[in-house]
Amino acid sequence: MKKGLFAMLLVLVLLMISACGSSEEAVTENDVDATEEVAEVTTEESAEFNLVNDGKFTFAMSGLYPPLNFTKDGELTGFDVEIGTEIANRLGLEANPVTNPWETIIQGLRANHYDAIIASMTATEERAEQVDFTNPYYISGAQIFVNADDEEIQSPEDLEGKTIGVIQSSTWRDMAEELSDKINGYPSDVNALQDLSVGRIDAVITDNIVGLSAMNERGLKIKPVYELLNEDLISVAVNKGNEQLVEQINEAIAAMIEDGTYEEISMKWFNENIMK
Repeated sequence: MKKGLFAMLLVLVLLMISACGSSEEAVTENDVDATEEVAEVTTEESAEFNLVNDGKFTFAMSGLYPPLNFTKDGELTGFDVEIGTEIANRLGLEANPVTNPWETIIQGLRANHYDAIIASMTATEERAEQVDFTNPYYISGAQIFVNADDEEIQSPEDLEGKTIGVIQSSTWRDMAEELSDKINGYPSDVNALQDLSVGRIDAVITDNIVGLSAMNERGLKIKPVYELLNEDLISVAVNKGNEQLVEQINEAIAAMIEDGTYEEISMKWFNENIMK
């Protein structure tokens, strides 16, 4: 009797062990199926955007243009990097910023070394022959800067007879010569803006972003006046014919502007919304 009862209990235990093994095997199979399904989705996304790396949005910059893109503590950072990262997030992809020398950055894109250029590149007709551009993600151009305490200069007309600082042999100099006959040439924007901040010259004409960066990064006591003298539309560049990626980036930029994310990033780096 006892032997019969023991045999029945042994059978039940073996059945339970077998059932547990089947359950674990079923879970493992389901996990594999789920993994394969995720991999298939990632592959489809990569094919849709013609990505160079599955599941990643790889975008290039020089890494030598602070505060827009530069290396700090061994990592790429700056306004361009944060904009690119936010675009990647909205595309459902991992952000993968990389660097490439500016002189060959378009060639690198065309050689499929990366998916896009987010490097404060102006969309020009000449460049548009080689790449496709998105809508601008910021607007820059020639800007008049004056000393922070100056209330006299409010417009280009007010520069007549004033001393204007510009980079030597630049388009800014051509603009300045149309407004005044007193022009000081400098080897760099920073030198001119430093002289402006201490009152050695009356105004500087330079790129809007360069001047704003000098205000925020270097603490120079200067300010922009009037509107931009010309406009540079700074856009994301992608390979010719990749219309789907252009469209999705445009949608991401528009959504960032609408929900306030863009302004938050811009204020962090420039204390101003540089899209306006």
